[in-house]
Amino acid sequence: MSRKEELLSILDSVDEEQQTILKKLVDEIVFLEERMAELKELPFIRVHPEKKTKQEATVAARQYKEMSQSYMNGIRILSSVVRHEGEGIDVDPVQEFLKSYGKQ
Repeated sequence: MSRKEELLSILDSVDEEQQTILKKLVDEIVFLEERMAELKELPFIRVHPEKKTKQEATVAARQYKEMSQSYMNGIRILSSVVRHEGEGIDVDPVQEFLKSYGKQ
């Protein structure tokens, strides 16, 4: 199952109108995850060659920070909508997914 399919599967409890909107959000979340994974491969700190205590964040670090904020906002929106729609359901699919995703 692809990452997009995983995220879309948690939207089963949401009405079709909201699913249409949230599918675009899922696309953005998947995009951000892919870009963030690429950025993780780059250095986040640049050390001055002569003054080792002088360090600065790289462009990759700044981009990662911005993307991670957008990513977390997207996850919060998904979680909020699914939790609201799933009231009365004992298991929150987003919470279950986040638990399993964190174990990878």
